[in-house]
Amino acid sequence: MWILRAPETSRAVSDLTVLDETERRRMAAFAHDRVRALYGFAHVALRTVLSGLTGVAPGDLRFTRAPCPCCAEQHGRPVLTPAPLEFSLSHSRGLVLIGVAPTPIGVDAELLPGPEVVEELTRTLHPAERAEIEAAPQNARRAVFARLWARKEAYLKGLGTGLGRDLDADDVSRAVPGWQLTDLPVGPDHAAAVAVASPVPHGVRIHRTLPTG
Repeated sequence: MWILRAPETSRAVSDLTVLDETERRRMAAFAHDRVRALYGFAHVALRTVLSGLTGVAPGDLRFTRAPCPCCAEQHGRPVLTPAPLEFSLSHSRGLVLIGVAPTPIGVDAELLPGPEVVEELTRTLHPAERAEIEAAPQNARRAVFARLWARKEAYLKGLGTGLGRDLDADDVSRAVPGWQLTDLPVGPDHAAAVAVASPVPHGVRIHRTLPTG
């Protein structure tokens, strides 16, 4: 698991040449340079991590989409081709998460939302999750909601459904059968989580710098 901080300008992002044409086009489409920097850094970092684990040069890595579990169309979670490892990427306001595992994995980072967002989206969650948020002190609800939402999105990314699955279908406030959900230490402004398909608990190794060489 890699928890990284992105530079604030795209000029500070190195090795952009490893990105493919689709990634470069998406990066260029963002209106704000800070967002371009976040996207570019996140995708260069992902390629750097996967290159270190597979031995394939960063620019030679190829990606595709797994079939969606909901409809079988090719828009499920991103996968390497060929696929010796599973991975997941998330970025939010300067924070980048990269998770890698031998089994399906999802990661998510969330900036703490405003009270109006918490109120609106809490209604969409599982009853147990709603109860936990509503039981929290008013000044803690943003953090409680963000923690649960990050766990929810990480789990749904791991499944490969994304938000195509009903948000009230699963309770991620506690253990989910067949999965390990872990909250990640990312500071007071964000919440983050990783979900790994695993029948038994295991540790999460956290790195805060990219591999070199």
